[in-house]
Amino acid sequence: MAGILVHEWLARHGGSENVFEVLSNTFPDAERFCLWNDSEGRFDGVHETVLARTPLRHSKAAALPFMPAVWRHLPERDADWVLASSHLFAHQARFGGPARDAPKLVYAHTPARYIWTPELDGRGAGLAARTISSLLKPIDRRRAQEPLAIAANSAFIAQRIADTWQREATVIHPPVDVSALTVPPAELTPADRAKLAALPPEFLLGVSRFVPYKRLDCVIEAGAAAGLPVVLAGGGPDEERLRAMAAEQGEWVVFVRDPSSALLSELYRRALALIFPAIEDFGIMPVEAMATGTPVVASAVGGTAETVVDGVTGALVHDWERGQLAKAVDRAMGVDAAACVARAHEFDTSVFVDRISAWVAATTGADIATSPAAPGGLRP
Repeated sequence: MAGILVHEWLARHGGSENVFEVLSNTFPDAERFCLWNDSEGRFDGVHETVLARTPLRHSKAAALPFMPAVWRHLPERDADWVLASSHLFAHQARFGGPARDAPKLVYAHTPARYIWTPELDGRGAGLAARTISSLLKPIDRRRAQEPLAIAANSAFIAQRIADTWQREATVIHPPVDVSALTVPPAELTPADRAKLAALPPEFLLGVSRFVPYKRLDCVIEAGAAAGLPVVLAGGGPDEERLRAMAAEQGEWVVFVRDPSSALLSELYRRALALIFPAIEDFGIMPVEAMATGTPVVASAVGGTAETVVDGVTGALVHDWERGQLAKAVDRAMGVDAAACVARAHEFDTSVFVDRISAWVAATTGADIATSPAAPGGLRP
């Protein structure tokens, strides 16, 4: 027998999807389940739940109240272990048949932010969301007692798990494909080359979805404080506000919408520093930037404080006001690129594979069949 891997929903892109892909490659014999699969072919052969056959798959908010019940009524299976990759309710998964009694493990990206920490996620701030959260919290905490063991993607999230689920968690940082980023991209499309040619010769970089809680306005402030142009790469509903802010302040801000992986790698490489003000559970992009030798200015709160070493690979900021930002950018630009690359390698995919494999084997006592991770993925 092998194990079963469980994930929330699957999209084409996303940090948790990257983790699930590496888990899939690491445990190639495991069956896989998700609520629904909208990955556009990235993940094949993943079993979906009943929600996938309803219109609810097109609205996570509308589907959310039904998810706990759906996770409790999974089909009969036989398995040595179950490993849930969870950032909402996947840790509540329960199968019928012998798999119901198999040891369940959880790799937690976070307890659901918009239920447990709505101050960090605006989706949980409304009256309806708060009402639903009050009903779901006791259920979520009770079912979080079921797993034999929990791994958290950062010490920051391990503390959140202790505060919300009242469980201890082992810290296993998520995988970052550092090896692929340490060399320049093999080839850029003509469109990508044109975008690069339009950029200022020196700039500070901000990368994320354009949504308020990513705090990209702080990236613009950092550029103003340091007297440097800013490049904002990504896309989302906050773009209009960010453009208006840049125009009002007279700052030189270039928007690069939805960059390809190759273009993003080159943006990291050319930037004087990545400015990353968001309070993240872990924060993959700062590690990606360091893999290219680029320093990072990041929040001293959250997962980035576990990856960026102040004064060695960048600067950690407590107060995002202009005086402190100017000093932080100056401190970051003075670090050694080689130190950034060396630090990034501590979070490489190979490190994650070794740690997660050992954790599953030691926790379950099962003879785990694993495969080494490979860039690009081994399993469809």
